[in-house]
Amino acid sequence: MSTMTREEIEQGLQENRFAPGGTARNAHAEVLAAAAEASGDSELFRDALDNLINSYLYSSESTKMLVPFARLLQEYDKDPGAFSKGDAHSLFWQFKWVATAISESPEIPLESATGWLDEMERRYRIAGYSERPVRESELWFADVIGDDERAERAYARWQAADRDDMSDCHACELNGQGHYAMLRGDDARALEVWQPVLAGDKTCAEEPHRVLATALLPLLRLGRFEEARAQHLRGYRMARGKESLLPSVGKHIEFCALTGNEPRGLEILAEHAAHVAPLANLDDRLSFHGGVLVLLRRLKDLGHGHLPAVPYEGVPRTVAELYEVLRADALDIARRFDARNGTTRVSERFLARIGGTPLVDVLPLGVRSAALPQPAPAAAPVAAPVPAPATDGAALAELVRRARAARDLGHPGSDGLWAEVAARVGTRPEDGAGPVDAVGQVDAVDPLVRVDVADHRALVAARAGAGDAAALVKAVRDGYRALGREERAALAELRLASVAAQSGAAPGEIRELLAVALRAAEALDADEPLRVRRIALAELSAIRLESYLRSLEATDAHEHGHGHGHGHGQDRGHGELAAELTAFVAAYAQSLPDLVAEAEEMLGRIALSEGDPERAVPLLAAAAARAIAAGRPWQAVDPLVLRAGVLTSLGRPEEAEEDARSGLAHAGELTDAEQQAVVRLTLADILLERADAAAEAAELALTAAHWFDQAGLTADGGAQARLLLARAYAHQHRNADAAEVLRSTLPDLLEHGEQQALAVREFLGDLLRELGEPREAAEQYLLAAELVKGWEDPRPQAGLAQSAADQLSEARLTPEAVAAYERALELHRLSGDAPVAEVRVLRSLAWLAIREEVSATGVARARALMAEAAGILETARGDAPDSPELRSELAQTWHQLAQVLDRWVSVHVQEDEDEDSGPAEALGDAELTALRLEEVLLWDRAAGVYTDLGGDHLAERFQCLNNAAWTERELGRPEAGAARLSALIEELRTWPEGTVPEWILPRAERTVAHLTD
Repeated sequence: MSTMTREEIEQGLQENRFAPGGTARNAHAEVLAAAAEASGDSELFRDALDNLINSYLYSSESTKMLVPFARLLQEYDKDPGAFSKGDAHSLFWQFKWVATAISESPEIPLESATGWLDEMERRYRIAGYSERPVRESELWFADVIGDDERAERAYARWQAADRDDMSDCHACELNGQGHYAMLRGDDARALEVWQPVLAGDKTCAEEPHRVLATALLPLLRLGRFEEARAQHLRGYRMARGKESLLPSVGKHIEFCALTGNEPRGLEILAEHAAHVAPLANLDDRLSFHGGVLVLLRRLKDLGHGHLPAVPYEGVPRTVAELYEVLRADALDIARRFDARNGTTRVSERFLARIGGTPLVDVLPLGVRSAALPQPAPAAAPVAAPVPAPATDGAALAELVRRARAARDLGHPGSDGLWAEVAARVGTRPEDGAGPVDAVGQVDAVDPLVRVDVADHRALVAARAGAGDAAALVKAVRDGYRALGREERAALAELRLASVAAQSGAAPGEIRELLAVALRAAEALDADEPLRVRRIALAELSAIRLESYLRSLEATDAHEHGHGHGHGHGQDRGHGELAAELTAFVAAYAQSLPDLVAEAEEMLGRIALSEGDPERAVPLLAAAAARAIAAGRPWQAVDPLVLRAGVLTSLGRPEEAEEDARSGLAHAGELTDAEQQAVVRLTLADILLERADAAAEAAELALTAAHWFDQAGLTADGGAQARLLLARAYAHQHRNADAAEVLRSTLPDLLEHGEQQALAVREFLGDLLRELGEPREAAEQYLLAAELVKGWEDPRPQAGLAQSAADQLSEARLTPEAVAAYERALELHRLSGDAPVAEVRVLRSLAWLAIREEVSATGVARARALMAEAAGILETARGDAPDSPELRSELAQTWHQLAQVLDRWVSVHVQEDEDEDSGPAEALGDAELTALRLEEVLLWDRAAGVYTDLGGDHLAERFQCLNNAAWTERELGRPEAGAARLSALIEELRTWPEGTVPEWILPRAERTVAHLTD
């Protein structure tokens, strides 16, 4: 016997209907259905069964709806008259869900499934409904059992049948039509069908959520990568955490696996770890786990099978372990479907899906994802050397020639070429040790090549700050000398000085090494072609390092108490450095333009450090021009990017854009990921200031974020690139994309200082507000307000508190909104200079006073707050009586007070019309008349102010006059109301063409006609 009363069951059903979908809601719905059945109340039991069916639908247990639906159908057959028109409609609507659930339940025999479909057709025909939903259900049943001819016939009959109130919504039907086209291999047709859903023109509770996920692979297959990226960002945001949309989540995971975004896929999997357990709906389980398996197999192929994945049935699993468990389970489910259907279609489609290969190497998504760890290299078995092909010696010689040419030119590709040489040399014998090949060449390596390879290895070690870098460089120097290559030995001497500086050696030791390098360069034979270059390079290195050494010595002197005159000495050091660089430029301008370009870039940086950007601009331009003229365009990238930033700061955006574009054009051969990122981020930042360039700025910021990630700078430059990307998306009104990108990098951005953290929180709050997510927006505003809590100026905190209050009010969290508004009011008053802000808060509080209930107490509170607002404005007008803003706000306050009074009057009029109950606080006719007269007075006063303020406030003026006119009618004076609007109509007809909004005159004329009818 039920221990719940009817009232408790009804209350429980009301709460359950609005609970989030999932197993918890289902369990509660089951309890309520059992209690309703035990109560013996047939009507209550029917309501509980209906609720249980709907609860199952929006969960991963949708196939469980078969039992309660069968019970509800029995109730209908016993007494159809007990079902209202709405109840009967709901029952027949649920037939469609049941048809789907049956096809998704392999334990239901094929004969039974066919019988249910026939029963649906019979009942729809008897009830007079179109066969359209029946034929759609038949289509998917025929498809899953592999009867393609029947599926084609069902599709044609589905499209030909009339739509009626039993048909699925347009969005759901378009989903099905596009999905059928995709299954038939026509991706282009599918996307064409889906377009109204993807564009947001056709929507419902689960659309475009599902179509956004299903469209991802067709978009990729057609090469429409930008659309695919956008649909992933937007679609996953909609599907995240919704149990009934787990198949869509699986498609987003699959998309990540096939676009080089495996880390993102792992993050999505982790967010849904609780749902990786076996799902009651086997079709959903196959779909969701299918997407997961695509990711897990891809991770295994990349050597990440050992990484932790997510637990399964309470047991922690690695990627490889989870793959095996899910694959075995999924194949078993697929075989069960095939056994029921008498085909192999489900297994074939499933195996084809999980065997999918990447559709693009890498598609940057913009969102931040943690990089996967590098897999440990597998131990290579020891094997006998494989004889080189006959042409191997010639190929190596050509490779070495290219590597040396690139090295001498300073080409960024030099590293890659020498790495390839090193790999080839590592498998070849020493000079003279190899056999003679077919063309008479000795299959051996010239000792000079081996020293060159060692030189590159030493250079890499030096860049990385390796502890053995100096020893490696010395060995290279000695090796070159032993082979008589003094010009290379001299370069190694110079590199020793750089390594010493990098390792923190004493200034005296570094200067001595520089002197040794210069002497080595000067000692080269006079006819050595590289002698002048070696000398110049040693001089330029000495100039560059001397600046560093002086700063070290100045710091040391300051720390030991000899810091007087430090600033002056530093200025003198800059002057000497600039003089030395200028002399260097003059000496080598004609012979060594690439080195002179470096010197001029240094001069430009010195000018910037001294606060003279105007002097830096021509120096940086000259540096870039010389590098390009010297045939080293990659060397021009840094000065061009720097100059673009300087020009931006000087308010010369067109020139800045030109330089940034030039920098990007010359960056093609750069191999440094950070440089590639910086040049793109610079141009994106410049373009974002142009209203017409947001799309290009977004693409550049997206690519910059990808390059920063490659450089290992995700939390630094990558975060800034993503912030700019979010801004660019927001400029294009792609607020969902912007919010996703910003959320993903928020932890990084919050570490970049209080000012940026504040700006980012507020920006995210604005995005969430635009997306209609007031709770989340309020949270961001409140967190931003906490950041400025201790600031001396209270205005930033006041503005944020007010924004939070607005969103809390929008979310109907009334007590929280009131508290936030009161805090905002307190802060505005502390600033003492924000009367308009104070007034707007007071008006908001007034409306909240009557939100839950329009009572005498609430109206009195609202009236007092409006009066306080008006008083603040009148006081402020004492200092600025003609301020348009203050006058407009005063008119708005009168206008809103009149609306509050009108709400109070309406409550009493409605209560008087209700025969079942009288007003709780009845007002007499005289009181109602007085309130209406006050409304008219307030609207007239507001309209007068709006009239004085001119055409910009015509809409507000009309609204006031229109409200006053209808209130006059309630007072029994319709002619007075009509006269007001007629006067306005006559006035507006004299206004110049195009100055009156098109809607005002027709609406005013209709109102006059109603009033005088």
